[in-house]
Amino acid sequence: MKPGILIISHGSRDKTWVSMVDEAVSHLTLGEELNVEASFLELVEGRLIQDGIDRLEGAGVTDILVIPLFVSSGSTHVDEIEYALGAKAAPEKETELERFAVKAKVHYGYPVDDDPDIAVMIWDKLRGLSKHPERETILLVGHGSRHEGFRQRWQQGISSLAERVRRISGAAAADYGLLNPDSVRGKVEHWREQGHEVLVAPLFLSEGYFTKVVIPERLRGLEYAYSGQTLLPHPLLPHWIERQVKVMLEQLGEHC
Repeated sequence: MKPGILIISHGSRDKTWVSMVDEAVSHLTLGEELNVEASFLELVEGRLIQDGIDRLEGAGVTDILVIPLFVSSGSTHVDEIEYALGAKAAPEKETELERFAVKAKVHYGYPVDDDPDIAVMIWDKLRGLSKHPERETILLVGHGSRHEGFRQRWQQGISSLAERVRRISGAAAADYGLLNPDSVRGKVEHWREQGHEVLVAPLFLSEGYFTKVVIPERLRGLEYAYSGQTLLPHPLLPHWIERQVKVMLEQLGEHC
C-alpha cells in the first residue's frame, strides 16, 4: 500500500486565488514519503482533478486520500466530486461531472464546515475591526445553496461555526447570512435595528468575485464593517489539512 494526498478546491481564473491555495499546500509537513497533489475542479489548465489522479498513480500511489478544500458539506461540488471519484455510488443531485479514470482506492475526507481551527482563522481576520465587542454582531457570509438538503447542510455548518466564533471573540452575538437564498442584507438590517455594530466576515477560501463584488453590492447603503479578508492566507489551514490526513492515515492503517 502506498498512500497519496489529493487536495481538491474549486479553482479560479484569478492567479492570486490559485497561488493562495498553492501557498497553503506548500506549508504542509506530512513527511517526504507522501506524494501530494493540489488539483482544481475547473479553470486551471493542467491541474484538473484527472491530472492530479494521473500524477499520483504515476508515482505508484495505491490509495488516494482526498481532501475536499471547500467551506461547506452543503456545496454540491463536494457531492459531485465524491461521486465522480467513485467514492459513492450516485450523486445526491444530478451532475454533468463525468466519472474520473481512477485505478487507486479513493478515501474521501470532509470539507471545512464548523472546524474549531476555521473559527480561529475567521476571528484572526476580523479582530482588527472589533472596537466594542459588547455591542457587536459578527455576521458570517457564505455562498449557500438553493438545493434541498444542501441548503440545510450549509445552514447547520455555518450556524455552528458562527457560535464558535462568538465564543472566542467575546462578541455580543454571531449570526450568518447566505447569498443563496439571499438573507445577507436582511440580517445586517436586523442587527442594526438591535443597536449592534455588524462585522461582516466572508466565509470563502480565497478572495475573488464574491468577496470583492457580490457581498459589497448586496450590502450597498447599509452601515457595517467589512475587511473582505478570506480564510487564506492563514497558517492554520495547512494544520487543518494535516489533522485530517493524520486521521485518514490512521483509519487506513486499521483496515490493513
